[in-house]
Amino acid sequence: MNLKELQRKAFEEAENIEKKEHLESFRIKYLGRKGELTNILRSLKDLPVDERKSVGVDANKLKIELEQIVAFKEKEIGSLGEESVIDITRPGKKVNLGHLHPLTKIEEEIRNIFTSLNFSVVEGPELETEYFNFDALNIPASHPARDMWDTFWLKEGGKAKERRLMRTHTSPVQIRFMETHKPPFQIIVPGRVFRYEATDASHEINFYQLEGLMVGQNISLANFKFIVETFFKKLFGKNIEFRFRPSYFPFTEPSVEVDIKFPTKGRGDWLEVLGAGMVHPRVFESAHLNPRDIQGFAFGVGIDRLAMIKYKIPDIRLFYSGDLRFINQF
Repeated sequence: MNLKELQRKAFEEAENIEKKEHLESFRIKYLGRKGELTNILRSLKDLPVDERKSVGVDANKLKIELEQIVAFKEKEIGSLGEESVIDITRPGKKVNLGHLHPLTKIEEEIRNIFTSLNFSVVEGPELETEYFNFDALNIPASHPARDMWDTFWLKEGGKAKERRLMRTHTSPVQIRFMETHKPPFQIIVPGRVFRYEATDASHEINFYQLEGLMVGQNISLANFKFIVETFFKKLFGKNIEFRFRPSYFPFTEPSVEVDIKFPTKGRGDWLEVLGAGMVHPRVFESAHLNPRDIQGFAFGVGIDRLAMIKYKIPDIRLFYSGDLRFINQF
């Protein structure tokens, strides 16, 4: 058999090789110790000098081509083999799913509780004017909350009522709402607030707060007491104690603070959770409502504070750390 016939035959066989054992047989047949091409190379010594040179060049060229074919087929068959071992009936790898941040989780729970009590959810701007954040809430210019150390002010000109700041509480939204809605109504205002103060385990420069407001005729502290106790019992469980203490806030009169205590085997500590009171007449007047015709109560509670109590979190800064070791626990 001459080289051209051997080449044609080998190339045709190579095209049909699909299994590893067939490839090995092909290699032995042509390139093995007793292979057809190997025998031709061994017989070169018996050929005349002129013919030996030309046949030798062609034979070595064919040997290189067949070795390349074998190497290519080994890779091709190997990759097919890897794919063939995949069991498509087996379940795939589990993909880690995202979940709610603890602050988002507790805010959603709070929203659900209050909507079940017929409260509407209202939102407002985080960048607020001095008027809505302070003046309309009966907070005079001399009040400590107006001090630059408590508030992030924007550096800009303008009249006093046009000065802007990052809101220090969500209470400004109650003024905005009362200006555009007629009583009766009951709303909650969840949102982020900002304080210019040093951070520690219980203080952050920004945190989440919930404002509550109920306005109508014959609204009293009795209504407030029912709403607040119902809310906390739904959030923390029915077996908790309440303590109402007189306090002072410029936008409510009278004002109260609410403490709760969980049942424990020991003495247990009172936890301050909420500030509230009856809406001050001047606040109603700022919203163009007649305080002689209506009454209402307002309250404010820190969402971060409630999350720390509910989930037993010792440091408020963990909420904003972005540490997945903390977040993944929820």
